[in-house]
Amino acid sequence: MLKHRKQKIIAIICAFITLSGLTACDKNSKYPQDVPVDVVLITDYGTVEDNGFNQSAWEGIKKYAEENAISYEHYNPEGTDTESIMEQFKRGVSNGAKLFVCPGSMLEVPVYLAQTKYDDCSFILIDGVPHDEEGADFRMEKNVSSITFAEEEAGFLAGYAAVRDGYKGLGFMGGIPVDPVIRYGYGFVQGADYAAIEMGVNVHIRYTYTGTFSEDASVEEMAGAWYDDDTEVIFACGGAISKSIIRAAENHSGKVIGVDRDESSESETVITSAMKSVSSAVYDDVKSYFDGTFAGGVTTNMTAKTNGICLPMETSRFEKFDEASYDAIYSHIVDGMIVPYNKTDIGTCDELSLVNTEVTFIDFN
Repeated sequence: MLKHRKQKIIAIICAFITLSGLTACDKNSKYPQDVPVDVVLITDYGTVEDNGFNQSAWEGIKKYAEENAISYEHYNPEGTDTESIMEQFKRGVSNGAKLFVCPGSMLEVPVYLAQTKYDDCSFILIDGVPHDEEGADFRMEKNVSSITFAEEEAGFLAGYAAVRDGYKGLGFMGGIPVDPVIRYGYGFVQGADYAAIEMGVNVHIRYTYTGTFSEDASVEEMAGAWYDDDTEVIFACGGAISKSIIRAAENHSGKVIGVDRDESSESETVITSAMKSVSSAVYDDVKSYFDGTFAGGVTTNMTAKTNGICLPMETSRFEKFDEASYDAIYSHIVDGMIVPYNKTDIGTCDELSLVNTEVTFIDFN
């Protein structure tokens, strides 16, 4: 009798342990590999290996986290819809995360919702401002830091440098036409025209949006066709589409201008990159969170004046455009002598006042 009673008690205990285990696993049953984490990066259309600002933001987190023994992870939403992204916030919170880094305009609406739903967490939003689905209410709580960049200035420098280096057949391939991509493109066209006027030459620019931030065979095909015609260098402005454009450049004797980060190591065809300091900006904001000095509720726009944008002259492959020329044009942007147009209403360059530059807008589809 005593033996049977002991067996029954053991069975009950085992059942309780099993049930407890199932309950614990149920919290993250969709992500059984999850572990406790302090900081989470939620990617937008790209990945942390996209050669773009997702990767730059990840590098900023990684640098701080590894210096300070902070745990960090990146989550890739299954879709681009708000519900898929909100699922990743929920996932992070269930794993103990208190700080989320959110690169890209795709995260604007989710951060708008998450800032009040998870009001004990903080959010660093890159290239965006929180707003509702309709774009009618722009609201940023004290637990959100928004960091934007003057992409039009970085694009201007790239276009100016390319023409001053001797290129007259240019191309712009943007990814999805969100505001930062449009600003990059507009700046690129204006910089090229500014240099063309100085030099007394004419420039032609093919201009398109590919509709994707991913590697794509059709992107490579179009880039190859441009190179086979009269396009000498293409500004690859869309995350991983640069990989497709670089392959085309390597196979068709073309050149490439990278974006967001220094892409010189990707290929000898990359002559420079229109950079913005995403990595250092994220590092600084993550540091401020853990230091207790997080400045939420404000948008910080990083410009040439704040060293927020640049060309990496030390790794650029220019033949004629030198450091002195770069410093001179950069200083004109800093002191306000040059103020590139940065509105993004149309996106086709029709509203730009160009003198020596012809733009052919091409519908990618």
